[in-house]
Amino acid sequence: MHISEGVLSAPVIAAGWGAALAGVSVGLKKTEARRLPETALVSAVLFLASLVHVPLGPSSIHLTMLGLAGILLGWSAVPALFVALLLQGMLFQFGGLLSLGVNTTVMGTAALSAFGVWRLFSRGNSGRDLPPVFAAGAKPAAAFVSGFTAVITGAALVTLSLFLSARDLAAAAALMFAANLPLAVAEGILTAFCVIFLQRLLPRYVSGQSGI
Repeated sequence: MHISEGVLSAPVIAAGWGAALAGVSVGLKKTEARRLPETALVSAVLFLASLVHVPLGPSSIHLTMLGLAGILLGWSAVPALFVALLLQGMLFQFGGLLSLGVNTTVMGTAALSAFGVWRLFSRGNSGRDLPPVFAAGAKPAAAFVSGFTAVITGAALVTLSLFLSARDLAAAAALMFAANLPLAVAEGILTAFCVIFLQRLLPRYVSGQSGI
């Protein structure tokens, strides 16, 4: 989901930076000091996971871990992603500094979509616990949907960014979105396994109150 440097138009870059700075600001305000170590740890995981990538035109296909980031961090996933993407751009020229705003917005929104799905399953729209079918036994299913949703959301936003930048990128954008469909399934499965592991080892991190 990293968009390469020199691909996006100036208006898309500007809009991406505006949204990214707003998201990072909100994320920092919602991040408590006691949660900084785990936020930094998730940022490191995001940094490593997406370094193994397959270039695909103006973007790339790779593991994102955005579903898990959204579940664990909530809004704090946005500044965590910003730091991870900034270091990738500076150290490995993966993504880029001009496209950093759009990449942060794309992946941050994807993580927040996973966070929203997770909260919906865990707490319900009214904030009360849902029936037992949605409780602990169904958390892997909720995690799968969260991971799947994150990738689909990110892929859709990358597709939109490329299309708005240049109409001749439409074919590449459509190919990139299609290539992310099997990745969405894989990410959903991986997120579910991670939640099962955390549910047994550190259950407070995947409770209905997880995320910041």
